Amino acid sequence: MKKTIRLFAFWAVFLSLLCIAPVTIHAADAVAISQDGTPIAYSVHGHGATTLVFIHGWSCNQSFWRKQVPYFEKDYRVVTLDLAGHGASGRARTVYSLESFGQDVAAVVRDIHASKAILIGHSMGGPVILAAAEIIPDNVIALVGIDTLQDFSEAYTPAQVEEFVKPFKDDFRKATDSFVRSMFVKGTDPALITEITGVMANASPEVGISAMTGMFTTSYVARPPRIKVPVWCLNADLWPTKPEVNRKFVPEFNLSIMPGRGHFLMLESPDEFNTQLAGIIGAIVKKE
Repeated sequence: MKKTIRLFAFWAVFLSLLCIAPVTIHAADAVAISQDGTPIAYSVHGHGATTLVFIHGWSCNQSFWRKQVPYFEKDYRVVTLDLAGHGASGRARTVYSLESFGQDVAAVVRDIHASKAILIGHSMGGPVILAAAEIIPDNVIALVGIDTLQDFSEAYTPAQVEEFVKPFKDDFRKATDSFVRSMFVKGTDPALITEITGVMANASPEVGISAMTGMFTTSYVARPPRIKVPVWCLNADLWPTKPEVNRKFVPEFNLSIMPGRGHFLMLESPDEFNTQLAGIIGAIVKKE
């Protein structure tokens, strides 16, 4: 069971459209149209030659980069977006796959004509930015995963996927609440825990279960990512990251750790997080 929890934490995140917690949902500035016709809401802040595109994860929305936008918009063009089925974006899609989420990101990058984009994805957003970078390789200069992509070699059988997803099919709210509470470390602000668990537990079961199934059925062992740009991860140490393993799949894999933190780095310790992320972005831009 501990292994199962750790595996899913690779992907999970925390917020959704159907929330009851006291979360501010920022109005989107514009809408791009994804490959399948789904409208994708996004917002643009600041100016700069380099564009930072922040991608949320499972059952999230763009407002949960709220602690990052004011910090980074001073030096960069900052874009946040809602993947299909989340936030203000369309939810008519029947299958929410990583590839389709990658198309959502690609649609936004193309819509804003970004030629030097750094894609930044939290949890499920990690594999989403890998998918997006394959779709628009000429627009992306680097990828940054946030507490994600711990082990590219992990792969699951259909039976394992079904075993994990079943409790969510039976009672999405109960299973999600229990699961999310396992992602925090001792000393985390109780109000933040309440906010995150409340939001995730009230996300769309249809979208969440489809996305969850798509995540677990994706295997980089069977089909390695075709990435030509550097990949960074800024991860917690709640679950171990395996850089040596990951470099077999992505040679330019770089890792920074924020020790003693839970899964939601950007909200748990935003000042420290922003400083570390700024250092990573600075190193990427310097090499350009």
